[in-house]
Amino acid sequence: MKFSVCFEAQMVDTSRESEQRTFFEAVEQAVYAEEMGLDGIWAVEHHALTQYSHMSSPESFLAFVAGKTERIRIGHGVVCLPPAMNHPVKVAERIATLDILSRGRVNFGIGKGGTQQEAGTFGYDLADLQPMIDESMYLIPKIMVEDEIEHDGEYIKIPRRPIHPKPYQQPHPPMFMACTREESLRTAGSRGLGGMVLGFNSPEETGELNAVYRSSFANRDPAEQVGYFPNEWLAVGCPIIVGDDGAEARRIGFRGQRFFAQAIHHWYGAGPKPDVEDVSAEAHAAAVKQAEEATIAYLNEAKIPITSAATSMYNLDHAYGTPQEAIAYIERLEANGTDECLMLMQMGTVPHEAIMETLRHMGETIIPHFREKERRAQAA
Repeated sequence: MKFSVCFEAQMVDTSRESEQRTFFEAVEQAVYAEEMGLDGIWAVEHHALTQYSHMSSPESFLAFVAGKTERIRIGHGVVCLPPAMNHPVKVAERIATLDILSRGRVNFGIGKGGTQQEAGTFGYDLADLQPMIDESMYLIPKIMVEDEIEHDGEYIKIPRRPIHPKPYQQPHPPMFMACTREESLRTAGSRGLGGMVLGFNSPEETGELNAVYRSSFANRDPAEQVGYFPNEWLAVGCPIIVGDDGAEARRIGFRGQRFFAQAIHHWYGAGPKPDVEDVSAEAHAAAVKQAEEATIAYLNEAKIPITSAATSMYNLDHAYGTPQEAIAYIERLEANGTDECLMLMQMGTVPHEAIMETLRHMGETIIPHFREKERRAQAA
């Protein structure tokens, strides 16, 4: 199993000084992640979502980190593909250039963005985007591989042109798709794409999603393949805060997740801005439970099906606590089909020092535990 860190550039204080500090700290965390033996970093792409994510230019962040590292993989998780947001020619050029300069370390995730706030920034209606995303995702790998490209599609038109450069990896970097529900995992599997599940699902819910993904991948039609090769891989979000003091790690993790959930509600569901009160772990857990009950009551009243996608953000059963508690949680993810843990630490209220301590424990205890398990399994 692989271990990565996912960066949102999420913050409480949105002043210029805080924004700058958040990015400087994220770079420091990424460099330390490589030192601690993690396998990859990923950066999201969001626009106009104050507090929730200021990572609007992941290509710049990832290029900067690539220049400061040597081994760790560099992942777009994901590039948003509406053409006015990211034209497919520019995406192909940027991905290929980053792949060259990182000497073949790029993972290329694709998606559409999650809110009308973002879609509207570029003149779109969120409900209209999927056909554009589909057209672009099939087109980009062709641009990265073919000597010349010509395309006359419904949403994208490109006269015959040579597009440069070509990627370092042959024929192109592995491709992934952002997935939150069974439907999107079926799409990823049926198109031969790696799945990226970013959220707060339980390991057991992950197992259900894994079954959907693996079945769709196994039964896919080769004619539906996106890109020039299949990539069977399930990367799963793993909220984590680890410390010598397990109780304090849980308090920090619960508070960060509470902020994250409130920020999501603000932009995805028109809720109030997140609050940042600093209380005990028990008080944070009680507030999260209250929010979950209110959400379920609303869904019942509106006669909307209650799914894990709607309620998973209230699940506090994650890798918060001591290294051994984190190992036990990650083993549940492993048992439920996870190929890569996308470690989510950079939740708005979580201090830099807690993230660095978590990375230290990962390098000193958690990753060695799993590497030794793998070594024993291979020797058996």
